[in-house]
Amino acid sequence: MRSLIKHLGLATLLATAMPAQAHKLWLLPSHTAVSEPQWITVDASISNEIFGFERAYPVDGVEVTGPDGKPAAVDHVTQMHTRSVFDVELEQEGSYRIAVAKPGYFLMYEVDGERKRGRGNDVDKMLAELPKNASNVKLMEVHNRLETFVTLGAPNKTALEPTGKGLELEMLTHPNDLYAGETSRWRLLVDGKPAPELKVELVPGGTRYRDSQEDWSVTSDKKGVVEITWPSAGRYFLEIGTSDNKTVHKKAEQRRLQYLGTFEVLPM
Repeated sequence: MRSLIKHLGLATLLATAMPAQAHKLWLLPSHTAVSEPQWITVDASISNEIFGFERAYPVDGVEVTGPDGKPAAVDHVTQMHTRSVFDVELEQEGSYRIAVAKPGYFLMYEVDGERKRGRGNDVDKMLAELPKNASNVKLMEVHNRLETFVTLGAPNKTALEPTGKGLELEMLTHPNDLYAGETSRWRLLVDGKPAPELKVELVPGGTRYRDSQEDWSVTSDKKGVVEITWPSAGRYFLEIGTSDNKTVHKKAEQRRLQYLGTFEVLPM
């Protein structure tokens, strides 16, 4: 367990365990709309400042879905000190979903009154490595979904279809069709079903140049739909979090779900 904590880093464990943390997890594509086939680059980091590189977020599980619903080419996946980076090939016209979905487990316990914690995917190994004198053991399932979207030429929605797993957005308005002053409509889903009364938090990029976050929130209606009016052009970070007891592992007491998205809003 000690080696697990050392490998992942305490900041990563804290940032990935709970929503609404000071540290944010995000993907940032170099482009969200292009007119001809090309490679784009995507960064992934954990930071207090939105879209400011601080600590690399692992992207070994990145999945890119092409306009035909099939996997698209990914290359140069690299984890550096302050960010992870990878390239995506846009060769087929339409829209691409770029996602890092990381199900895992978060373990909290005490040893001689001292609080300990760890995170990993092999829950049975984590439990087996617990010290014999561990007390107040709590196991939580954590499902993080980081997403962004890129379109080559004319947009389509094949790659945008929900997977039916965890917390997702159903894109009633195409994510590459957002304009300053206009309102987009999205439906929040948990395991494919509408999720009412969930708070969606939004933060515009460029926080280092402002005295305040200028963040705001909207709440999904009884059908799970949120309406977001974009105040100005730029890139935005979106965060949604919820929890339930629909765990897979019988020893997990709670399931924590997060959706974290990056969207670009264009000027009118």
